[in-house]
Amino acid sequence: MSEQPSVVQIEQLAGELLQEAHRHQSRRAAKTLATGAALRATLIALVEGAELGEHDAPAGATIHALSGRVRLHTRSTEWELEGGQLSRTPSQRHGLTALTDAVVLLTVALR
Repeated sequence: MSEQPSVVQIEQLAGELLQEAHRHQSRRAAKTLATGAALRATLIALVEGAELGEHDAPAGATIHALSGRVRLHTRSTEWELEGGQLSRTPSQRHGLTALTDAVVLLTVALR
């Protein structure tokens, strides 16, 4: 039997996660929306000024800014994304900083 896909109301969940992020000391909250052998999609809410510190990531990953503005950065380059924009994540170590309250969708190809 195949597993039925689930439908997620992203806009509603994004608002809930942003409220949760405002209550957390880390100033962020996340929820994995889809996961499997080949893919993982995670919704991440960040309060203005919150950061995801520099980290390595798989080559097949994208960041889709759903609302707000974020800065995706490496040691030598940075990109600003705002609601509706999508970027492949850099292959080198990188981080993410919320320039305003923001929600992003991180999608990672695991194979």
